[in-house]
Amino acid sequence: MSPPSSGDSGSDGSDAADDPSDGTGFGSGDSDGGASRTADSSAADASDSSPAGGSSDGGTPSSSRDGGRSRSDDVTIEDDGVVRWFLGTDDGTVVVVRDVLSSVALVAVIGLILFAASGIWPPLVAVESGSMEPNMERGDLIFVVDDDRYAGDGAVDGTGIVTHENGDDHEKFGQPGDVIIFKPDGSEYRTPIIHRAHFWVEEGENWVDSSANEEYLGGATCDEVPTCPATHDGFVTKGDDNSGYDQYGGAATDVVKPEWVTGKAMIRVPWLGHVRLLFDSLLGGLLVPQPTIDGVVLSPTQPGVSPSPAS
Repeated sequence: MSPPSSGDSGSDGSDAADDPSDGTGFGSGDSDGGASRTADSSAADASDSSPAGGSSDGGTPSSSRDGGRSRSDDVTIEDDGVVRWFLGTDDGTVVVVRDVLSSVALVAVIGLILFAASGIWPPLVAVESGSMEPNMERGDLIFVVDDDRYAGDGAVDGTGIVTHENGDDHEKFGQPGDVIIFKPDGSEYRTPIIHRAHFWVEEGENWVDSSANEEYLGGATCDEVPTCPATHDGFVTKGDDNSGYDQYGGAATDVVKPEWVTGKAMIRVPWLGHVRLLFDSLLGGLLVPQPTIDGVVLSPTQPGVSPSPAS
């Protein structure tokens, strides 16, 4: 039998190399193709495992390549306008200004609400002295309202103020009757006083004999009290911790006319008034006129100070 020709041998070898199902290996062309496919698969896996919105070229977010902005630092006046820039920027100076304006706006809103409820400005005053102790202490912050608001039963006609004399069913700050804020002798230059309205008197009335408690006059008669008889209608007042009426040895004021009353006390907030008193002492009351209210303290042993009747 003759040996196979070289052409047959080459043909068989080539067929074997080209047939992937014959033998255990691939031909050289298939090996390169397999390697290429493996590399492509790895690249695809790497692409799939990259972070969302990112890329493989240095980790730069795709939003940056696309021109998008993901941080408030990128807010600009040109692109977003002044308002959006002011509200969204992280610039340090703007943040401080924004916080200050927010605080001022909050205080303003609270102030408007309090003003709407009270009807007077300022609606909060600080107590300077201890003449109303223990029902009001120095440094208390007092919410006050217009005297004709929230009037109780038995209020004096035209005032909305209930006196101690008629206040059995109207207790305020530990005792019957309203606590009022008034300008002594109607003066715009004296510190307002916060004391309790004890009773109402008519012009020409001998109130020492008709309504007064002798204990608070030290036995004095109408002739010895400069504000008796009354020169006009009004209230006789007294500090809860004082030993005498304001119209005789207390606040050195005449009978309090209704128009001298600037408000009546409603709510006491302990201690917060000290902040107001501190600012007033440092700034001399320049920020807000009459930010405090006085309560003249009269010692039980102190002789009465005789006020001159107001004209």
